[in-house]
Amino acid sequence: MKLSPSDLAAIEAEVRAAEARTIGEIYCVVAEECSDYGETPLAWAAGVALLVPLLLLLAGRHLALPDFSPGWSAAQAARPALFASLLLQAVLFAVTLLAVSLRPVRRRLTPPGLKRERVRRRAREQFLARNLHLTRERTGVLIFVSFAERMAELIADQGIAEHVGPHVWDKAMAVMTAELRRGDPAAGFAAAIRLCGEVLAERFPADPEDNPDELPNGVVILPRG
Repeated sequence: MKLSPSDLAAIEAEVRAAEARTIGEIYCVVAEECSDYGETPLAWAAGVALLVPLLLLLAGRHLALPDFSPGWSAAQAARPALFASLLLQAVLFAVTLLAVSLRPVRRRLTPPGLKRERVRRRAREQFLARNLHLTRERTGVLIFVSFAERMAELIADQGIAEHVGPHVWDKAMAVMTAELRRGDPAAGFAAAIRLCGEVLAERFPADPEDNPDELPNGVVILPRG
């Protein structure tokens, strides 16, 4: 997914229009991906390497290398089976690690809960990094989107959160997420900004004589880390 120059201009115009009716400040940030999820290949490789030999054993399949010494004792005869199991585990670990390390596979096999946690963490980092907590009335609202995860997060500063429950933003985030899944982030941003603007205009209307534009209105696009 990408945002074209015309998309960026349209989103900026939506932010400007929404902020004209409120003392709130809407700030949009886009990340290509919130994490490389390096633990995912390791977890899958370890799981496959441990489970496959166990499942073979439960199924009655015994692993063994060729018996080069028929006269071995029982203890000695067990060594080839143990070595075969260890060798199988090593091969399974390496093959799975390489396969799941491919970006599309790794992304698909990462649990949704972990993706959500990383998106929330990155959103909180951006909220502070972009100084949304330093607006005069503490009325900054961050709309954070991650393309790879197709997830969105909204963070409202203290001045808003004290008066508006988090569920109020659910509709805006649901529309944003639906458009992300359809592959149309520009439409998602436009709809979410309008919905957020309506909430802000109702709860925090603009003062015609004192309504400074404290934060940039353009979309910030973060480079892939």
